[in-house]
Amino acid sequence: MPQQPLLRVALLGLGAIGARVADGLRNGAAPGAVLAGAVVRTPGAATARGIAELDLDDAIASSDLVVECAGVLAARELGPRVIAAGRDLLLVSIGALADPADRARLLDGPGVCRLSSGAIGGLDLLRAATRDGGLARASLTTTKRPEALVQPWMTETERAALLGLTEPTRILTGTVQDAIERFPSSLNVAVALAAATGLWDETEVRLVADPSAPHTEHVIEASGPAGEYRFAAANAPLPERPASSGIVSQAVLRGIADLARPGGTFV
Repeated sequence: MPQQPLLRVALLGLGAIGARVADGLRNGAAPGAVLAGAVVRTPGAATARGIAELDLDDAIASSDLVVECAGVLAARELGPRVIAAGRDLLLVSIGALADPADRARLLDGPGVCRLSSGAIGGLDLLRAATRDGGLARASLTTTKRPEALVQPWMTETERAALLGLTEPTRILTGTVQDAIERFPSSLNVAVALAAATGLWDETEVRLVADPSAPHTEHVIEASGPAGEYRFAAANAPLPERPASSGIVSQAVLRGIADLARPGGTFV
């Protein structure tokens, strides 16, 4: 039997998640895939780790798949260029899909934009349930430690109030668009839920700051004619980046492995 060619992977971003994905690729955690290089914001950041440093055009030309690990703003800016060039993209910062115009640029091809499941599960079941109007509403309640929720737009007073909380406190109730605009590093899950269900306007997002929370918790609820659904995940946060869950890099590597060797994967 002829051997399958290796899936060449270029990373967009080499921060907390991207670095773990790079290490996994170099250590064989995604059989059938090989790391081609990385696009980084700071010159020398990739070469210092022994990784080929690429500009975006080089990344597109030298890879079969570009994996975005650079955050919502970078995904909005650079992701459409990958897709327009006809290269496939694995999107980790799914918050980039919140704006309809950005969504169209990312999803309308000619390249294929694939979405990482990230920190939650159950999206495959919800995608099935939403067919033929099977779901009417959905909600997400996310709980994180206050220090993971500090944002650049907050005033000193707001930051101090958030970090001074002594009990669980809801700090946001709003739409998917509200959530990703105000907390872009913390609520990609909200956009993933809306992308899976198509309930962009019917999904309510709640964000709770809990100073005693040992894990980052996501609780998804959805209902409609197809049934009632509830999923909960409690993930350990990344030590170096508490706004993200440690499981995200593993989800990305699992996705790359499935694309490289698709036999036996769930669809």
